[in-house]
Amino acid sequence: PYYVSINQNLFLEAYLHSSDPNLVLFLDTCVASPTPQNSTAATYDIIRNGCVQDSTYATYYSSQRHKLRFKFNAFQFVRSNPSVYLQCEFVVCRASDYSSRCYQGCINRHKREARS
Repeated sequence: PYYVSINQNLFLEAYLHSSDPNLVLFLDTCVASPTPQNSTAATYDIIRNGCVQDSTYATYYSSQRHKLRFKFNAFQFVRSNPSVYLQCEFVVCRASDYSSRCYQGCINRHKREARS
């Protein structure tokens, strides 16, 4: 575990260990929860479907496509254990495939209207 204070910047780095230099890494979803089971009852979206949900989130430049750097401010769930568990989902794509998920960015999925 990492111990940080509330509102302190929490810096993270994800690194794809691969000998293939033509791969790129994309952060699709990053969710925080007060339990390690990531229950859907009490979660907080930092990023969902490539869309930033937390205003303190920021990405940092990396000269390596297989390395992703980002930060957000530390927080705590109200009336809960002081621990916060983070679960992030990454997508790996070919760097030359501009139609891949890695290059689509934020995807807003709208709910469909129910018709009678």
